[in-house]
Amino acid sequence: MQQSQPGGNPSDPEPPRPASPAAGQQGAAVPLDPAPTEAAAGTGAAARHPGTAAIPGYDGATSPRSGLAEPERRVTRAGMIWAAVASALVVLVLLIVFILQNQELVQVKFFGLEGAVSLGISLFIAAVGGGVLVAMAGAARIIQLRAAAHRHRVQAGRSR
Repeated sequence: MQQSQPGGNPSDPEPPRPASPAAGQQGAAVPLDPAPTEAAAGTGAAARHPGTAAIPGYDGATSPRSGLAEPERRVTRAGMIWAAVASALVVLVLLIVFILQNQELVQVKFFGLEGAVSLGISLFIAAVGGGVLVAMAGAARIIQLRAAAHRHRVQAGRSR
C-alpha cells in the first residue's frame, strides 16, 4: 500500500509552490490554477459545491454567475403597507378561528354589571381593552416627547 500525502491522492501531481521573491521584486509567484490543490485537499470550492470545480475562476465564495448581479431591492411604503395588511389579515383569521372555537357561555361580572357572554368574545373584549390602555400610555409619552422637542427648538431659536 502506498503512503499518501496529507493533501490527497498519491497519484496527484505535487501542487506548485510559490517561488521566493528575488531581490528587488515585489510579491511572490502565485500558482496559475489553485483549483486542483483545493480539490485534492477536500476543503475548497469543489468540496463545498460539488460539480463546480470545472468552472474556471470559481472559488466558492461567490455565486458562479456573479457578473449578473440582481438589481438592488428597495423597501417602499406600498410594500410595507402590503406586508402590514397581510400580517393583520392572518392575525384576524386566527382570531376568528379562536372565537368560533370558544363559544361556551361564561358568566362575566364588571363593576356591578353581570351577563353571559361567549368565552371567545369576552377574551377578545379584554384584549382590546388592554390594547386601548397601552395605546393611551404610548400616546401620552409621544405627547411628552413632542412637547420637550418643541421647547428645545424654541430655546435654540432664542439663543441665536
